[in-house]
Amino acid sequence: MLFARSLLYSVDMEKAALAKKIPSTPGVYFFLGTRKEILYIGKATSLKNRIHSYFSSDIKEKRSELIEKMVHEAKTVEWTETDSVLEAFILETNLIRTHTPKYNTISKDNKSFNHLIITKEDFPRVLVVRGKDLVAQYDAEDIQYHFGPFPSGSLFKEALKIIQRIFQFYDTPNPVGKEKSKMAKGKVDFNRQIGLYPDIQSKEEYTQTIRHIRLFFEGKKKQVITELEKEMKMLAKKELFEKAQDVKKKIFALQHIQDVALIKDDARVYRDARNARIEGYDVAHLSGKDMVGVMTVVEGLSPQKEEYRKFKIKTVEKSNDPAALREILGRRLTHIEWPLPQVIVVDGSTAQKNAAEKVLREAGVVIPVVGVVKNAQHKPERIIGSRVLIEKYQDSMLLVNAEAHRFAVAYHRKKRKL
Repeated sequence: MLFARSLLYSVDMEKAALAKKIPSTPGVYFFLGTRKEILYIGKATSLKNRIHSYFSSDIKEKRSELIEKMVHEAKTVEWTETDSVLEAFILETNLIRTHTPKYNTISKDNKSFNHLIITKEDFPRVLVVRGKDLVAQYDAEDIQYHFGPFPSGSLFKEALKIIQRIFQFYDTPNPVGKEKSKMAKGKVDFNRQIGLYPDIQSKEEYTQTIRHIRLFFEGKKKQVITELEKEMKMLAKKELFEKAQDVKKKIFALQHIQDVALIKDDARVYRDARNARIEGYDVAHLSGKDMVGVMTVVEGLSPQKEEYRKFKIKTVEKSNDPAALREILGRRLTHIEWPLPQVIVVDGSTAQKNAAEKVLREAGVVIPVVGVVKNAQHKPERIIGSRVLIEKYQDSMLLVNAEAHRFAVAYHRKKRKL
């Protein structure tokens, strides 16, 4: 088995030296023993924060006596980076199932865990089944693919919601077309209308969707993207531009997976929300002239000024802040190399918030948006959006918004002088 990076350590290693080597990206980490045997596998929103947390003096209180024992027994830490927390979640599950590490399996009751099965039917269903019900309810010949077990039930359901937004699949109690009541049939039709289930399509098209779901759960996202890119080009060549656009949205969504709901699980473990990335956006102009926009970044209460960005507005000629914001966010999302934030803060009220949410929705990206509403003196009056997020990140939201306003005004003044 190959790992992306590794680090030899002793329990009393300097934390600073440890932190410098480990990336802040999502991924899966491995604690290895004397003979390179895998003792423990875990996933992380930030590999740096999570691995660092194992070397705290209160690891026993934060995690458990068992984890403390594992850390002392381990001789090496290794890790593999992933593009998203969702992919780290899936990779962790696959690797635990393959290697059954000592400290992952002790005191675990696999019968209570969730499993994902894809049925062997004309229109396969993607179903979540408890371990204790797997053998009782399904024969081996009824199952086409099987993934799991997934220890965290709530986390697993959130992961499926993200996947279902990209690849619509059936999860009906009975095989598709064999619904037992008018209500059940009506539910299928309704779920098709809201985009939860696929539109009525050929068996061949749906089979391709199931193949992509299977590849994704096998950790082969790049292969899925390659196949979709070929399909998009083929559709464009046939001048089926609407279908090509739908495929393009799937590709974009796969390249920009946002899994805020999954990140909450990480915060519970090491109790540190200080490193959340929050982006602020603001627009500056003089009655619509010399219109510019900016992006600022705050992590905790620390401005990341090297990541600030300027945008000269190209598509809006009159005073229209929501339209300018749509352009800025649309251009920002084309930069795959920029890490995506946990929260987006816009300067303005409902109009700006709705504009930002529309851009994200059309791009297939799920990131919560809040708006900072100002009074006549342009001072923050209130923040609109998720109350939970506002309570958690209010100081960071106000800071990133203040930075966005300052940066936008400075850029606008400089542009007017040119």
